[in-house]
Amino acid sequence: MKLIRFGEPGQEKPGVLVDNKRYDISSVIKDFDFDFFRSGKLDSLANILAEQDLPEIPENVRWAAPVFRPGKLICIGLNYADHASESGMELPKEPVVFFKASSSVCGPFDNVVIPKTSTKTDWEVELAVVIGKEASYIDEKDAEDYIAGYVLHNDVSERAFQLERGGQWVKGKSCDTFAPLGPWISTKDELPDLSDVKLWLSVNGHKYQDGSTKDLVFKVPYIIHYLSQFMTLEPGDIISTGTPAGVGLGLDPAVFLKDGDVMELGIEGLGTSKQKVINYSGK
Repeated sequence: MKLIRFGEPGQEKPGVLVDNKRYDISSVIKDFDFDFFRSGKLDSLANILAEQDLPEIPENVRWAAPVFRPGKLICIGLNYADHASESGMELPKEPVVFFKASSSVCGPFDNVVIPKTSTKTDWEVELAVVIGKEASYIDEKDAEDYIAGYVLHNDVSERAFQLERGGQWVKGKSCDTFAPLGPWISTKDELPDLSDVKLWLSVNGHKYQDGSTKDLVFKVPYIIHYLSQFMTLEPGDIISTGTPAGVGLGLDPAVFLKDGDVMELGIEGLGTSKQKVINYSGK
């Protein structure tokens, strides 16, 4: 099943994507949030919807991020060997963990805003995992039981904030609009094999990233197990699993986003998204 959300910011509703058509399910589901995933309704959602006459969503209605304000958006850094190399960093012996603020989440086709004083805004296509139930101190062999689904994520990053201003990476990762998610969540039955899933990203039609999950340093089950040793993973939390080579920082010379650029990205089974880059203009 493909879970979507739609509507203008602050007015989003849940829906599903069936045969490339979007349907409104807000009459039976409040939202795709902590309460929804905790309730276990995902397991019975198909049966619930089969009994409903669902209204179709017009094509011109905005696609929203397919999960409502996740409690945690956890990222794994340097999780592709080629990306670690281009970043001039050693391959990690344990997962590199950092966070993005939940306020950075936006829709898959929303504009990405270059922050005030930014000089090095960059891109990163990533496979992200949506947690389906509470996970604490779990074994790696059981990790898949805690997955609700998968979603496309653009881990937009401001490299000067991230690497040149001291402290933790979170400053360069959490700016508004820096986490476009979607267009949909694919439940795990739709993407049962993560061993070689292709992911890519282009800017202004030039493909910079062209990778595969076969090159993940730490695989998804291990990441979930690992994180659960340090924190409780809750329903609706998102784990972004890292990016392959081809980010702007790693190019020679480096290339960073500017006003008017257009990013397009995709992952097999998780669709494609597109964001136009605009300069910060104040609020």
